[in-house]
Amino acid sequence: MRIVFAGTPEFARLALQALLDAGHDVPLVLTQPDRPSGRGLKLTPSPVKQAALDAGIPVAQPRSLRLDGKYPDDAQSAQHALEAAAPDLLVVAAYGLILPEWVLSLPRYGCFNIHASLLPRWRGAAPIQRAIQAGDADTGVTIMMMDQGLDTGAMLATHVLPITTEHTAASLHDDLASLGAQAIVQAIADLKRGVLMAQPQPDEGVTYAEKLDKAEAPLDFQQPAVDLARRIRAFDPVPGSTMVLPGLDQPIKVWRAQALDTPSDLPVGTVVASSAAGIDIATGLGTLRLLELQKAGGKRQPVAAFVQGWAHP
Repeated sequence: MRIVFAGTPEFARLALQALLDAGHDVPLVLTQPDRPSGRGLKLTPSPVKQAALDAGIPVAQPRSLRLDGKYPDDAQSAQHALEAAAPDLLVVAAYGLILPEWVLSLPRYGCFNIHASLLPRWRGAAPIQRAIQAGDADTGVTIMMMDQGLDTGAMLATHVLPITTEHTAASLHDDLASLGAQAIVQAIADLKRGVLMAQPQPDEGVTYAEKLDKAEAPLDFQQPAVDLARRIRAFDPVPGSTMVLPGLDQPIKVWRAQALDTPSDLPVGTVVASSAAGIDIATGLGTLRLLELQKAGGKRQPVAAFVQGWAHP
């Protein structure tokens, strides 16, 4: 099948590679413009762009696809490229640009999106992180038909993945990226066989995964320890979880923690105990044991190493 692919980060790169490995013809890739990266702020191609270049696929990087928007020249150029590519299907995964109606209606079979949740739960920008934060037992991947709404299109296939207590946003992202790559190849195979069925999303169970914000990083120890432990996993690696420990001038990052049932009569946020086994902090309900930490400008450390360089008052 002749497929134009639109995506930007690593999550999308795996899907592009799976389509190529399955033998599909990809005449064009759309991805976000190169972004400054690293200490030198050198313009760096997205993982999808790099994969496309490695495969010899032409790449378009419009700043917008709106013909009447801020960058009409970019949109017109992309329109010409898409029309010349004449795709049967457009596959979208974490692209990052809004697709106007002219894009959605151009391919013969429309536009398929790989979304990292079990729709209609966690529509929006950060479904992986919000699923962990909320304590969901399962998440997964939904292949959906794109429309003008925010992840509101009809569902074509769903694939479930359990969330374990060891999952961070980073590790769950990797598992879902692999699952999404398999799911889109299967969905296209079902489309070619004529057995792919579209099902409208139910009205019940709709939730929105709000975009991550740096302001969410500070830990609020009024919350229960179990909620804080999930939050730490959900915000690893971005935006991270921060707190202030006595004796240190700057906030530290907490990368791993464990919720304990041990009650404490001390004020919330107080250090209850400190040892090589962990730093225990009183919370609104239970105790949070810190297990992996990072000082400003330093590297991640297991707590046993961290406490050796921390003079606890």
